[in-house]
Amino acid sequence: MGIIEKMKLDGKKGFVTGAARGIGKSTAKAFAEAGADVAIVDLDYDEAQKTAVELAEKTGRKVIAIRTDCTDKKQVDDMVAEVVRELGGLDFCHNNAGICINAPAEEMTYEQWNKVININLNGIFLTDIAAGKYMLEHGGGSIINTASMSAHIVNVPQPQCAYNASKAGVIQLTKSLAIEWAKRGVRVNSISPGYIGTELTLNSPTLVPLIEKWNAMAPLGRMGTPEELESICVYLAGDTSTFTTGADFIIDGAFTCF
Repeated sequence: MGIIEKMKLDGKKGFVTGAARGIGKSTAKAFAEAGADVAIVDLDYDEAQKTAVELAEKTGRKVIAIRTDCTDKKQVDDMVAEVVRELGGLDFCHNNAGICINAPAEEMTYEQWNKVININLNGIFLTDIAAGKYMLEHGGGSIINTASMSAHIVNVPQPQCAYNASKAGVIQLTKSLAIEWAKRGVRVNSISPGYIGTELTLNSPTLVPLIEKWNAMAPLGRMGTPEELESICVYLAGDTSTFTTGADFIIDGAFTCF
């Protein structure tokens, strides 16, 4: 079997959180194009359902939508159970849901801090554990977490201490689970995207004024696209990455190199 055939995800089942749009939608599309059945998990059920229908029509795979608040343990546990029931198993997941609140540290409210940490870190923990428990009991699997280049640098000019801290936590959580589960068949890795031009980012009144500054600092002179994250996620979800665990992949156009 050649490498192209080995890269396929035929017969595999997985879910992506925060998949109604943006990075999550793009990686869910890539998983389905590679042959997997996928659950689109998002708090916005209507948009998740639209995405599920769109991807099912484009790829011919079974794609379902599940509304889930990833900070609610019961909802997360129920979501994993529904994925297993509707798709017939769980081989991989991409835990991608997250938010960012830009506020100077001395002005950030404790409620704002908690919201970012709860979604970006606690939510990843809950989905990792729920998926990991199933995988540990059923022969293994692959977990992919979305961290950020913000775990490695302090972004400027926008102030975002809660986001940076939460994403650094995601990487350490990833490494910790990878060590705990290494001999039990469950691989855990993270991706750390740089600035990515999603529909939300490109149309945000607060972020659009910053894009010119980011691009001026970027070695490639531009933001990345969601599609440029697809191949690494397909690799991590599949069987050619069986020696890859506990790794963080920085996909940032060399932004963190200086």
